Amino acid sequence: MSTELILRIAQEAIYTILIVTAPVAGIALIVGLLVSIFQATTQIQEQTLAFVPKIVAVFLSILFFGPWMLRHVVDFTQNLLGNLSQFVG
Repeated sequence: MSTELILRIAQEAIYTILIVTAPVAGIALIVGLLVSIFQATTQIQEQTLAFVPKIVAVFLSILFFGPWMLRHVVDFTQNLLGNLSQFVG
């Protein structure tokens, strides 16, 4: 197995990870920002107020984006296992 092939596989794996996690991380970021703005304007400094909306938003985004995320991961895995003969030997 050549160095270029290993680097290509690693690059595809990192790209897949970034694509799959981007929607959930983006929604968590937006909800966290909105909760922080709400806390700053109302001066409510309750710790659970920061976590509960983010947890709910992340859960809902996983439910919504789950099939799309799974399809990307399965495509990557099928591509990797389909080309397994190139990696061995």
